[in-house]
Amino acid sequence: MSGKNKKKNSVKKGSDTISIESYKNKIVTFLKANDKKTMPINQLETKCRTKKNGRENFTAAFSELRDEGVIVVRKGMKVALSSDLGMKTGEITRLSRTFGFAMTDDGTEYFIPGKCMLGAMPKDRVLIADIASRSGEPEGEVVDILSFGSSTLTGRIEYTDGDLYLVPDIASKNHMIITRDSLVPFSEGDKVLAEIVYRGRRHAEHKVRIISVFGSSELASSSAQSILCMHGAPDEFPAEALKEAVKISEGGVQEYSFNNREDLRSLPIFTIDSAESKDLDDAVSVSRTEKGYMLGVHIADVSHYVKGNSELDKEALRRGTSIYYADKVIPMLPKELSNGICSLNPDENRLTLSAFVELSEDGTMLNYRFCKSVIRSRVKGVYSEINAILAGTADSSITEKYASVADELPLMNELADILIAKKERRHAPELETTESKLIINENGICVDVKPRERGKSERIIEEFMLTANEAAAKLAKEKNVPFVYRVHEAPPEEKTAALCEMLTKAGIEYPHFQEFKPAHAAEILRNARDTDKFEAVNMMVLRSMAKAKYSEEPLGHFGLVLEDYAHFTSPIRRYPDLAIHRIITDILAGYNETWLTKRYGGFAAKAAELSSSAELRAVAIERECEDCYKAEYMKQHIGESFTAKISGVTEFGFYAELPNTVEGLVHIRTLPEGEYDYTEPVALTEKFSGVSYKLGDTVQVLCAAVNVSDGNIDFVLDDEDE
Repeated sequence: MSGKNKKKNSVKKGSDTISIESYKNKIVTFLKANDKKTMPINQLETKCRTKKNGRENFTAAFSELRDEGVIVVRKGMKVALSSDLGMKTGEITRLSRTFGFAMTDDGTEYFIPGKCMLGAMPKDRVLIADIASRSGEPEGEVVDILSFGSSTLTGRIEYTDGDLYLVPDIASKNHMIITRDSLVPFSEGDKVLAEIVYRGRRHAEHKVRIISVFGSSELASSSAQSILCMHGAPDEFPAEALKEAVKISEGGVQEYSFNNREDLRSLPIFTIDSAESKDLDDAVSVSRTEKGYMLGVHIADVSHYVKGNSELDKEALRRGTSIYYADKVIPMLPKELSNGICSLNPDENRLTLSAFVELSEDGTMLNYRFCKSVIRSRVKGVYSEINAILAGTADSSITEKYASVADELPLMNELADILIAKKERRHAPELETTESKLIINENGICVDVKPRERGKSERIIEEFMLTANEAAAKLAKEKNVPFVYRVHEAPPEEKTAALCEMLTKAGIEYPHFQEFKPAHAAEILRNARDTDKFEAVNMMVLRSMAKAKYSEEPLGHFGLVLEDYAHFTSPIRRYPDLAIHRIITDILAGYNETWLTKRYGGFAAKAAELSSSAELRAVAIERECEDCYKAEYMKQHIGESFTAKISGVTEFGFYAELPNTVEGLVHIRTLPEGEYDYTEPVALTEKFSGVSYKLGDTVQVLCAAVNVSDGNIDFVLDDEDE
């Protein structure tokens, strides 16, 4: 382990001294001439040194080349060029207790088994050698750590053999020794943040000191805090950004701000969100025209308040997105803006950026225009209430609440049906994903988990937002200006090949194709719908898809089957939306293509890259926190029996999902005794009895154990199912 965190040696100068740079060139030259063989270090030094007093600079040159990953020291103190041995430099990106991943400098992701990690931690710069792959994907071992990255990790305190140890959340299944110089008092069962103070050659050999205590590891809220910490989630807003937000909020919405804006306050515009939403950034209106419909999507004009390169803007770019977990939010913007002056609260004047999209009777986009505007939302619409109105089950209090927009609701429903039918005609695959709703009590404990309901009003808003997003992307392409697009590329060939193989193994018919298109995915899903195999097929297709991301290039959206798409509708919560609002504002102000390209070319690329990374971080945080809260809920149900569906199959067991979206692992060691064959990723089959556990099968399970700290739930088959 080279330990790059040492101060570099300075060049020792003198007429009779060879510089460090010259020694580096000599070392590389001699090793290149060695025909890809290793050379003893002392032999290399003898070849390179021409001056008796050159040892200091030779040693410095050797260390620098090793720290850069150019050379590697093998067993017996022999050295070679790492490239001659097929090694690559890269960075550790993810780490579990038993394996990790590294991304090489050429963009290849390597799976690293735990025994091959050499004790490396996330963000360590490492040298990687290829090893035999079991999956066909690149697999490697860490042969040297070039520089240290992260030195912190989280875990829980456990009392073992008369002493307290750290059970880390990542890196090792074994206890880590806690040094006596820990900075805070801690107790058994605490969820903590630790700092590595000594690194061994295996993770289990690392020694740590405790630097912070989050609370009891039995509480999901404590584990959530540790997850936020390890992902580097933002905490408090910087003082200067808060100062700007307070000043903006105290200034209020002034009449002079309405100048050069279209006054839409007389229109029946209103918001539709969940009951708990406080950051209302989109409102809608619909009217009938001679050719069809005029859809209005009115979005909070955050860019009016958050100016480019202001302290608020810098912090918003750093955060990238709001993060929602349990009943909490880490906002992209301070609450003075997100819940206050920017939020489209009812009966308050609000500055907006409006998209008006004219649609034909069959939903074809005829034309569109954008304008700066001022609105006054008629009512804070709630999904469940509007669903009741559309279903004809609303009581008099709900009907009265929506009286001012009663005429618009049937028209919105009508237009949404047309847009949904249009999406079906372009063969957009209807993938199903179920979100969870966590019920948190006044003590911060998860007391219930439910699938989040998605009624007609949710579909209405989804279709209207998609339409406005498409129009925004069309505007940018028409004007040929820099932009931040929301892109979803076609699945890579290896993923579609794997999908076909999985479908064949599962006995599911699929259309044959030269090039996989959205219509093929749609047909696969359509054929399986209303069958007992649908959940399995839906999951297979979902896993075959590429991940959506942000890009300065208009690459289109495979899943939506749209050539033009961007995120325009949530500037309070997403930075890409705020970024393109700024660009659209300058388009409307009349700036030409040359000026816009010069101003926003680099900005669009940077915003896309940082926003994609921020989104991945937010998704990981939200998923990991949700797992902990679900585990906390299931603590109340240990020993109870549940009907579940097999949602995932692995070589070590299968995952079963309850109707309320809680998922747990049925480990292979708890299955009836036998020898199981794994048909990736659809089935575990016992060789002799033929008993098979397949993706989508219904099983009866008992909740056997729960680990809130890890967010893990263990199920076993109920006796009657064995």
